[in-house]
Amino acid sequence: MYEYQKTNRFFAQIADDIKELGARELSELGATAVSPEHSGAYFNADKETLYRINYTARITSRILAPLVSFNCRTTEQLYRNARKINWADFFSEENTFAVFSNVSSSTINNSHYAALCLKDAIVDSFRERTGRRPDVDRIRPDVWLNLYIRKDKATISLDTSGGSLHRRGYREEALSAPMQETVAAAIIRYAEWDGSVPLYDPMCGSGTLLCEALMHYCRIPSGVFRKRFGFEFLPDYDEALWKRIKEGLDQRVRALPAGHICGSDLSSRAVEIAKVNTLRLRYGDRISLRVLDFRESEGLKNGVIITNPPYGIRMGEREELALLYKSLGDFLKKKCTGSTAYIYFGEREFIKKLGLRSKWKKPLKTGGLDGRLVKYEIF
Repeated sequence: MYEYQKTNRFFAQIADDIKELGARELSELGATAVSPEHSGAYFNADKETLYRINYTARITSRILAPLVSFNCRTTEQLYRNARKINWADFFSEENTFAVFSNVSSSTINNSHYAALCLKDAIVDSFRERTGRRPDVDRIRPDVWLNLYIRKDKATISLDTSGGSLHRRGYREEALSAPMQETVAAAIIRYAEWDGSVPLYDPMCGSGTLLCEALMHYCRIPSGVFRKRFGFEFLPDYDEALWKRIKEGLDQRVRALPAGHICGSDLSSRAVEIAKVNTLRLRYGDRISLRVLDFRESEGLKNGVIITNPPYGIRMGEREELALLYKSLGDFLKKKCTGSTAYIYFGEREFIKKLGLRSKWKKPLKTGGLDGRLVKYEIF
């Protein structure tokens, strides 16, 4: 019996800035004993809850099922303990696999070499039993394995998500430096938008915020396009239960009223890409998209504005950017009275350029930027 089977305890990888938000989402989806830790949260779940979280969680990156844990000061110990696992419980020589590792505060200090040792142990284990070996595929493996070594304690886990959950599958095209889907989902969550008022993104780019808003309102599962999940390789996988859960969640999807979600962008190319992406989703044809400079827009009164304006790595001169942010502040003051705005600043220096008093600021990292999500109430 493997560790996760004895304890029903799993680990959700969640970016630190949105960890508390992700922990709350896990609880709402049925997880118990949720305990936020570095880079994620531990939680307890039965099979039904594990499948539901993987299919619907919007903020979590992946869910790991611990298989074994052991003291590990040398690569020889790592190899020896990994060889003891009956890897045929999880996959066959016909499947591909990949190992991703992270080491910290340990005698073993090279993540790449640690992953190589685990890979060798798996391959040698198969060769010993069957005379054949599975292939490694680091891009699209059938099975994703995770090795974590901290303070000379190793844990080998199977990734029950089958790759990062932020890859929703609706984004066929993107502009440079697109916002990660889990971050966009967190912004929608922070906005507490429930569809009671319209939502508008005046600088929509490739439409990630619009897509996440649509999925949130319509209750479209985040894994709707995923062909296979890693939990299907667990030895106690229950296919009938998974089908029943998936069907139940799919039946909860509701329609988006026309005019509820709108977006615009100065770039015709951006709007073209946003249309391609939104139309991948059910009810995506009900999102209104226009090529429009927000400064010429009629604005949105008594609604919710959510946007991710350009910043230094995406647009030219900083003086031009400063003027853009000032114009955005003027737009909100003059054309969006009664609305609440949530603006993501990839570079914090532009916050003061907006010229509005904020309600709150939250740290939010994306694309390597230490940005801020800022809330404004416009009167």
